[in-house]
Amino acid sequence: MLKLEDIKKDAQVKGIVDGQIVRIVTVEPIGDHALTVYYKDHQGQFAERMLFRSDELNLELATAGRPWSFDAPGVEFKLGLEAYRISQAALFDPMMAVNMANVDPLPHQISAVYEAMLPKQPLRFVLADDPGAGKTIMAGLLISELLLRADARRIMVVSPGSLTEQWQDELLEKFGLQFEIFSKEKQEQCATGNFFAETDRLICRLDQLSRSEELQEKLQHTDWDLIIVDEAHKLSANYFGTKVNKTKRFQLGELLGSICRHYLLMTATPHNGKEEDFQVWMSLLDSDRFYGKFREGAHKVDISDMMRRMVKEELLTFDGTPLFPERRAYTANYELSPLEASLYEQVTTYVREEMNRADKLDNKKKTTVGFALTQLQRRLASSPEAIYQSLKRRRNRLNDKLDEMKLLARGEKAKQKGVAETLGTYTVTKQLDLPDNWDELDEDLSAEEYELYAEQVADQATAAETILELEAEILSLKALESQALELVQSGNDKKWEQLSSLLQDSPEMRNRDGSRRKLIIFTEHKDTLNYLRQRVGDLLGQPQAVRVIHGGTNRDDRRKIQTEFRSDPTVLVLIATDAAGEGVNLQNANLMVNYDLPWNPNRLEQRFGRIHRIGQKEVCHLWNIVANETREGAVFQKLFDKLEIEKAALGGKVFDILGEAFDNVSLKDLLIDAIRYGEDPVVRARMDQVIEGALDQNHLKEIMRRNALVESHMGLDALFAIKDEMEKAEARRLQPFFIRAFFQEAFAALGGELRPRELGRFEINHVPGVIRERDRSIGESRTPVLSRYERICFEKQQIRPSGKAMAELIHPVHPLMHATMDLVLQAHRTKLKQGAVLVDPADEGDEPRIIMMLEHTVRETAEQSEPRKSVASRRLQFVSINPAGQASYAGWAPHLDLQPISEADRLLVGDILNSSWLTQPLEPLALQLALQKLVPEHFAEVKTRRERQADKTLTAVHERLVKEINYWQDRYLKLSDDVKAGKQPRMQPENARRRVDELTARLQHRTAELTALKSVVSSTPVVIGCALVIPHGLLAKRKGEQLFSPDAQSRAYIEQRAMQAVTLAEQALGHQVMDVSADKCGWDITARPPLNADGSLPPDRHIEVKGRSKGQTTITVTRNEILYALNQADKFILAIVLIDGENTEGPYYVRRPFTKEPDFGVASINYDLADLLCKSVSAVETV
Repeated sequence: MLKLEDIKKDAQVKGIVDGQIVRIVTVEPIGDHALTVYYKDHQGQFAERMLFRSDELNLELATAGRPWSFDAPGVEFKLGLEAYRISQAALFDPMMAVNMANVDPLPHQISAVYEAMLPKQPLRFVLADDPGAGKTIMAGLLISELLLRADARRIMVVSPGSLTEQWQDELLEKFGLQFEIFSKEKQEQCATGNFFAETDRLICRLDQLSRSEELQEKLQHTDWDLIIVDEAHKLSANYFGTKVNKTKRFQLGELLGSICRHYLLMTATPHNGKEEDFQVWMSLLDSDRFYGKFREGAHKVDISDMMRRMVKEELLTFDGTPLFPERRAYTANYELSPLEASLYEQVTTYVREEMNRADKLDNKKKTTVGFALTQLQRRLASSPEAIYQSLKRRRNRLNDKLDEMKLLARGEKAKQKGVAETLGTYTVTKQLDLPDNWDELDEDLSAEEYELYAEQVADQATAAETILELEAEILSLKALESQALELVQSGNDKKWEQLSSLLQDSPEMRNRDGSRRKLIIFTEHKDTLNYLRQRVGDLLGQPQAVRVIHGGTNRDDRRKIQTEFRSDPTVLVLIATDAAGEGVNLQNANLMVNYDLPWNPNRLEQRFGRIHRIGQKEVCHLWNIVANETREGAVFQKLFDKLEIEKAALGGKVFDILGEAFDNVSLKDLLIDAIRYGEDPVVRARMDQVIEGALDQNHLKEIMRRNALVESHMGLDALFAIKDEMEKAEARRLQPFFIRAFFQEAFAALGGELRPRELGRFEINHVPGVIRERDRSIGESRTPVLSRYERICFEKQQIRPSGKAMAELIHPVHPLMHATMDLVLQAHRTKLKQGAVLVDPADEGDEPRIIMMLEHTVRETAEQSEPRKSVASRRLQFVSINPAGQASYAGWAPHLDLQPISEADRLLVGDILNSSWLTQPLEPLALQLALQKLVPEHFAEVKTRRERQADKTLTAVHERLVKEINYWQDRYLKLSDDVKAGKQPRMQPENARRRVDELTARLQHRTAELTALKSVVSSTPVVIGCALVIPHGLLAKRKGEQLFSPDAQSRAYIEQRAMQAVTLAEQALGHQVMDVSADKCGWDITARPPLNADGSLPPDRHIEVKGRSKGQTTITVTRNEILYALNQADKFILAIVLIDGENTEGPYYVRRPFTKEPDFGVASINYDLADLLCKSVSAVETV
């Protein structure tokens, strides 16, 4: 019981907030029977409450008049402190997501996420790295980090329909993130009527949203923390005169940007060659910064803070070698046989005549018939089987159409304009609008839709508008069909013979031991695909060695076929259509044949990207099979010849910009012109000129220069910086050792049992009810805690060993870990405020010290944000304070190197507990020390970063809007003069003046918004927990034990001599040496070897130095040192140096000195010095 009168400033009181000890800031008495207390809770938040006499029974002083009692049980104190540390995982492990993900990120991916994107608050960014650079992995890392940092909860990914399932698979398999794919069915069945509001993690199809105003209206009533748009170049808009022509997709992009805090656009082709269109597109991220029409000379923009682009050829691995191997392309020519040449001429003549007839139709019919005829021409080039089957299907369908027309005519119901309908009356699975640009058709529709659509339209659309015309066309088709059948039955196929000779005679097709390499063959048509499966299987004599994927292959089968092609050595050839090739990663093969050539240059680029991806180690070879005597073949031949010339001058980069090179010229139109007018020398000369222009070296260099405006280059210095950061993060990473040790201890304390199974994997037969109940009350994910787990693990390598059941990876945001941590914190949080006495077994000195965990927060100002997002940055730090009041940095987890004091030993240090330096208020002392370094450094870092971001944006916005205001001001004056002169201008002066006012208000509003972004305030640091640390040496002295240990001065001398000896040994090996002992990063010296002979970087050496006086028999290694060593594996070396006065022996190097982590309660281990020396080698032997 505590009387109201006894509640004073700085008192620590229990009972004001349930389960917490709070510190009283001030009190205000209200009469004799009540008072208002103002207090700070355990998180440093201010609050107030009125207390009455009736509350006195529940109140008590937490520490009997002293700020800290240091009477909490040490085991529970350590467990509670570790639970708090892991709950703030991202503050201790800056790359936590990397260690949780089932991927090994590369330098450019690390720099994109941790340097370019995460520091930006809020994030409005374009990630424009080349195809195959792993943008999905970067997005997954970003999502994971934002979730870990509690900076995002509601996340949406918007992608083309053909990629939604791939996104869902990759986020689950690589990051353990469960996302739902939006569908109309889910929307119709949801309880609230708005599925977007109900679901926190969602993947949506781009065109499903852009084409539905109803869905956009529902979206408008939701808000999101992060929205990612894949293939974001599709959100295009362009200028038509002075007016912006916004596509439906662009309007969707504007809507998405308005309902989210972080907005990420991902595309490999952000710039279409027109600066004004590019700037309109960039306005999706910042409509003020890119306001109004781009005016040459007036509007130059620096977008380096909003966009990052890295080119494939410049990406590096961690050893400094190029990430992507060389690409080589060859043209394999073949000549048509007389039968093939005759069929080619006859079908081409038919296509040309029908196209000429289609020119007289209205636009929509003309487009559809044109599409159908080009499909027929492409099948002619594909294979005899494909053209025969297409002609047969087309004749049958047109026969049906003829019967229908005759029936209508007989019933006198036919109306002339309604006779020849095209797309719409046919059995198409979905009613689809053809885009203006046919090249985009196969990109806009899903794989299955495109192939089905192409097949149906090619077989049905006709330019015939009367019964007579249709009958004439069917007669032509019958003749062509019989000619095609004759060719098929003759077995005469020169194109197949060319592929057959490639398969049998090309040395690249085989490994050195003569075994076949894996090969991918791309075709455009299902008929050809089935034909090739038969012929390739027969040629190899192993039909089971061939697999096929096409648009109709379902998701599970596609995944199974990919796995077989990757892992089964007997599966040698994969034949795929274009649509099926989307999103398929097959870098285990390095050979590819384009049996059919795509008419869209982007497709050529994408096909090569299937094998030229991260993980590809071999030179990639591509063969394009071309019949150069055909009209379209001649166009391709010219294209490939020119490409080869430019590749010699510009390197492999030409493959990455092929699509952009043809931006202003349609390759499809060139091919159609070749088919229709190819015999005309004037047309042929013009086509040659167009190809020369598209692939002109200056034009290609201009595209590269344009891309380079925002290109990031990663040299060796940047690579070293990333490696250093990663290695420091790697040494102190929480996953797996810290997480496993804590979870085992905490789970057992809550009544659970972990049963070891295979190496690194465990079984949980029963999860205690208290954990499941806690998950039900706090669970944020849709995945509940299960009652049992067949397998769990803590290392990502153990998730799915071959032939074993899949295990759940336990990490800080896993529901089971989350609920366990929450229960531990609830039980032990108050003990952190009581404090505990711990012993340092590795400290042989006699000076006690205090260790405090401080938390410092930098907040946004109140008007700037909602409460949940008001924290701009947080930092946790352990500080050590000696009796003289001097503070020093205590490392990342000093409590784990300490052990609880026994009751008997506690009696020996009673005088220390009552000493004057402990009875004074310790928090003000800790805060005073924090204000010298931690607080100003943290605040300055956040403020500088915010100011840099806001100032750059403000300058750009100001420049753009002021120019627009001046432009409209001038227009207003000129229009006013015109009116006064009696003219009637098209725009009224009042409209121009209104525009000036609107822009001025807009500039003022945005200036205020960006000024507020810079306004951050520092909170007062909060002490989370505190422990009194008693050195083992002091306890031993008080017990009267004899210790063979040097005094503090001698110890410092031994350590200094040991460091010198190791430094000299490393320098003698030619290594660059850096002393990192003050950083407390887990080792003392970083030694960097010189470059290898091939120019690659060898890994750094991380050396922990242990100096020992001659005659000592043990080396004490702390728990943290062991875990840091295990985290680094082969990079870590233990160096032992023996000191005998002026003489030194060693250094003796031990690689992998520790094999397993100690149990949670073990603070340090004494290793036998003689045993370690037996395993040691000299410095030279470690190279």
